[in-house]
Amino acid sequence: EVHLVESGGGLVQPGGSLRLSCVVSGFTFSNTSMSWVRQAPGKGREWVSTITIGGGSTYYADSVRGRFTVSRDNAKNKLYLQMDSLKTEDTAVYYCATDLGWIPKWGRNDYKYWGQGTQVTVSL
Repeated sequence: EVHLVESGGGLVQPGGSLRLSCVVSGFTFSNTSMSWVRQAPGKGREWVSTITIGGGSTYYADSVRGRFTVSRDNAKNKLYLQMDSLKTEDTAVYYCATDLGWIPKWGRNDYKYWGQGTQVTVSL
């Protein structure tokens, strides 16, 4: 059974940083492209970032490019999202997600498998 569990969210001031983690099980992580998606209060899901199976290619939404960095540790079955220079508009529940498979399906918000999400709140 596929499991994705996010952690690392919290309350941070504007300009601060957070590092999200997603630990996975139930599939071969090293053969799977992974993504981060967020959902702000009252809004739809917004794709944030995608990383290929070896981490050699990464993709970002314009709203986070240059501030967020996606990475992975295939030995630990872990996906990360380093978030720097956070803004109030980054406040959202952040999810890791995947369709399984190696093809990097960036720019989407309808992946088949999702974690439960972790809340990120950026506020004074």
